[in-house]
Amino acid sequence: MARDNSPIGKQSRREGFALAPKAHKIMAKKSGIPGEHGDMRARGGSLYLTQLREKQKVRRMYGLLEKQFAKLMREAVRVEGLTGEKLLEFLERRADNVVFRAGFATTRRQARQLVSHGHFTLNGKRIDVPSIRLNPGDVLEVRPKAQKTEYFKNLPNIMGAAGATPLSWLKADGKKMKIEITGLPKREEAEAGINEQLIVEYYSR
Repeated sequence: MARDNSPIGKQSRREGFALAPKAHKIMAKKSGIPGEHGDMRARGGSLYLTQLREKQKVRRMYGLLEKQFAKLMREAVRVEGLTGEKLLEFLERRADNVVFRAGFATTRRQARQLVSHGHFTLNGKRIDVPSIRLNPGDVLEVRPKAQKTEYFKNLPNIMGAAGATPLSWLKADGKKMKIEITGLPKREEAEAGINEQLIVEYYSR
């Protein structure tokens, strides 16, 4: 399965935005754009560059490759509703993001690994595809075999460290190791600091 495994700290410095919790510490020490000519690349900025950087920031935040992100954007254009908000909704409903947002992982990369290693069932069936889109009524559960691992035995502490914000559209139960999808993500519940209109404009060129 293709993925971008470049250091999250380097990605965050490139976008000028902390893409993961640990990136805050890295950027506090060194916040400039990485590379020999990083300072030169940081100067100025056209509208196109602003749109590109916003697209790259959100793509990297959710851990998608360009082809995956562009495909999701095309789908968002086709469905009814505001394109940018539909894009964010689709991103939020990914299985790996749901695991992260529920607090079962401290980063999306970790959540993606948990899903891809087959530690979860969706409505009783084992899954290993992080990009599966969940719908209202769906239930993600940790497989009985996975519940015996040290990671999931320590889930209450992990959830505490993750500090996940309660969301209206999902219900997480650490004791039962279960996540229920109770609705659809609201725009105001998506990650802070995103300007989805810039992304729409980028793909509308």
